Amino acid sequence: MSAVDPTQLTDRQRQIYDRIAGGPRGTVRGPFAVLLHHAEMAERVQALGTALRFEGVLPGRLRELAVLLTARHNNSTYEWRAHAPIAAREGLDQAVIDAIDQDRIPDFRAADEEAVYRFCREILADRRPGDEAYARAAGHLGPDALVELVTVCGYYTLLAMVLDTFDAALPDGDGSPGIEDEPRALYSHPLCFRHISASWPSGGAAQGSSEA
Repeated sequence: MSAVDPTQLTDRQRQIYDRIAGGPRGTVRGPFAVLLHHAEMAERVQALGTALRFEGVLPGRLRELAVLLTARHNNSTYEWRAHAPIAAREGLDQAVIDAIDQDRIPDFRAADEEAVYRFCREILADRRPGDEAYARAAGHLGPDALVELVTVCGYYTLLAMVLDTFDAALPDGDGSPGIEDEPRALYSHPLCFRHISASWPSGGAAQGSSEA
């Protein structure tokens, strides 16, 4: 399914199109250009995205860490290309971004980033975190930020499905290597992530080891 034609919009589609283009995104592309075929759905999805990305309580580097993990889990080239540069601008270490792209456990310098990483990896793989991952994330985030973190993973999973189902046009590349060049499943290991993470030193950051 192609993106909507901006010259052929209904009044309701035009209203939503203008709202998206005139908002913080500044343009209508990717998932929203497709979602506009269902105007009311586009309105609600974009509103949730605006709340998460531009009005949320999560620090930007933690939000974008969750987005990149979701993109990698879903092998979503579009999300990766769109959000890898955003993550860097928000202060996420480039070495962490590269490790996620290469399916390696990053060597985290910040304990809250490691906690978010482990939490997101587990909910993406198993749809719920283990007790330790939950406790660590909860220890760094308030209840509102923890709810928001889960919602970020779910929201960007939804967008990845829309993007891949309807073959949305990719954003301009930023030069990063990526998912489109060599698709990899983030969870290809036969063991679930909570079993892998159990081998990490308690309370310590992962040491950049490769995953099997």
